[in-house]
Amino acid sequence: MTLAATDFQLLANAGFPPAKFQPGEVEVERDGKIVETLSGGGIFGEMALIDGSPRAATARAKTACEVAPITEKTFLFLVHETPFFAIAVMRRSAR
Repeated sequence: MTLAATDFQLLANAGFPPAKFQPGEVEVERDGKIVETLSGGGIFGEMALIDGSPRAATARAKTACEVAPITEKTFLFLVHETPFFAIAVMRRSAR
C-alpha cells in the first residue's frame, strides 16, 4: 500500500509505522526544529523497528511524494535481502 502525500502533509508521528518514500523530500522535525531533510528513496522511523522505541520525531512531506509504510516483516526482508539497505540504515542510525 502506498499513499500520495502532498506538500507539508504530516506523514508520521507517534504510533505511525516507519516508511519509505519516492520521489520528493521529507522533513524530519524534533522538538519543533527541522533536524533533517530526506530526499527520494529515504526512510524514516526505522529506529522504532530496530529497538522498539517510540517515535522521537515527526515527518512531514516537504514536496509531493508517495509513501509506503514498512512493517517489521518487510523491514527484516529488506535488511536480509538487500545489503545496501542494511548499510544505509546503519549509517543513518549512527548519526
